[in-house]
Amino acid sequence: MRVGVVANIVGSLLVFLGFSMLVPLVFSLYYGEDLAPLVLSSGITLGCGLILRYYTAPVTELNHREGYAVATLGWVAAAAFGSLPFILSGATPTIIDAIFETMSGFTTTGATILADIEALPRGILFWRSLTQWLGGMGIIVLSVAILPRLGAGGLQLFQAELPGPVADRFLPRVAATSRVLWYLYVGMTLLQTILLLFGGMTFYDALTHALATMATGGFSPRNLSVAAYNSLYLEAVLIVFMFLAGTNFTLHYQLLTGRRGALWRNAEFRFYTFIVLGSTLLISFNLWHHYYGSFFPALRHGAFQAVSFTTTTAFTTADFDQWPAFSRGLLLLLATFGASAGSTSGALKQIRVLVLLKYSYRELQRLLHPRAVVPLRLGEKTVPEQVISEIVGFVFLYLTIFILGVLVLTAFNIDLVTSLSAVAASLGNIGPGLAAVGPMRNYLAFPPALKLFLSFLMLLGRLEIYTVLVLLVPDYIREVRLFSDRQPSRYQR
Repeated sequence: MRVGVVANIVGSLLVFLGFSMLVPLVFSLYYGEDLAPLVLSSGITLGCGLILRYYTAPVTELNHREGYAVATLGWVAAAAFGSLPFILSGATPTIIDAIFETMSGFTTTGATILADIEALPRGILFWRSLTQWLGGMGIIVLSVAILPRLGAGGLQLFQAELPGPVADRFLPRVAATSRVLWYLYVGMTLLQTILLLFGGMTFYDALTHALATMATGGFSPRNLSVAAYNSLYLEAVLIVFMFLAGTNFTLHYQLLTGRRGALWRNAEFRFYTFIVLGSTLLISFNLWHHYYGSFFPALRHGAFQAVSFTTTTAFTTADFDQWPAFSRGLLLLLATFGASAGSTSGALKQIRVLVLLKYSYRELQRLLHPRAVVPLRLGEKTVPEQVISEIVGFVFLYLTIFILGVLVLTAFNIDLVTSLSAVAASLGNIGPGLAAVGPMRNYLAFPPALKLFLSFLMLLGRLEIYTVLVLLVPDYIREVRLFSDRQPSRYQR
């Protein structure tokens, strides 16, 4: 692996990030706030990015090892430099808190250490929401869209970053695919902003909530999240767009290009819809009988939280930590499943759950008919055995990391319910959990070491585990080369 080439691309990402920090200045100017934190942060980030680009080898083509390195190191660099506005503005008590908040943003997790969100400057809060929006579709995918000079190597970034077991290219060129994804992403964000404005939100609130919704991130500029508005219309709009954000963006493209039956022909989408509707009814009936006493409020809050947790957005309209055990347990299970592959949601993804269910049923059939050849099908397609093996391996690794994560938190004397939900929320990029990390609480009281550990779990979950862990494999480390097969840097020339 050529470290100089990787550093050059990370430098390009930092340049883009530095310019992005100037966007919140619009709101800082409008509300008469101090501009220095954002301006200084932008200058530092831009400067470091330009230095990396100038003193490293220009990009020619990436191999898959370098693609993994760029995806992981790009996210780490984004979290490190993206924390500067929080640090310089004093929004977070410590540097580690700032890194936690920023990693939570870029990974679209939505976990926070902020106790009084509304007390912070609007420009800083907009940057907080913008980190989720940028991380939702992926800074790396954006870089492929705007940096066609990556050539074939762009595919390595696209596959390393895009969530899900398979990264679909519905156009011949990766850059063209990435651009279409971003056109859809931006268009849906703008449409949702307009619809939220009709519901009485200010432009600032509408835009920040739209950014967080399409990223399935869940950051809100209000302390009570969506509950602060107490509006059935706003909740309905958010439910629709959370569901759309949790749908494979390839299907959105196919629908817009005239393939109207594409959605329902897709086995994962049908399963995703069934899970959302089924869990909505189960939670609503449970709340009706054991919490609210009437069906309408049970359905209203049950539907919102079911969609919010399935898509790993985790907006809240109620203190679900006070709900019956069945509803809380089902929400945690939904957050572990996640939404569709190729969407901006986190967790396992519905397609993996569906394949595992079909795989388990196939094994039961084999017990009854040992000589039968039973292919595993999703709709009209047969799933290759290699893909099944990869999914089984991924789920096993996911659960192993989850169990080890819970053990780490309990070693710090964190109670079991908090440990289970905090690890599930971090690894699944969900945000709030239960007990000490419930919807009315935050992660501020966690020790610094645990905040860094949970930040690492967020990164693992966002980049689908393998992209990060492969960098730690001894064979990979041995192949890291600073200057072999290099082109001379601009400085050396």
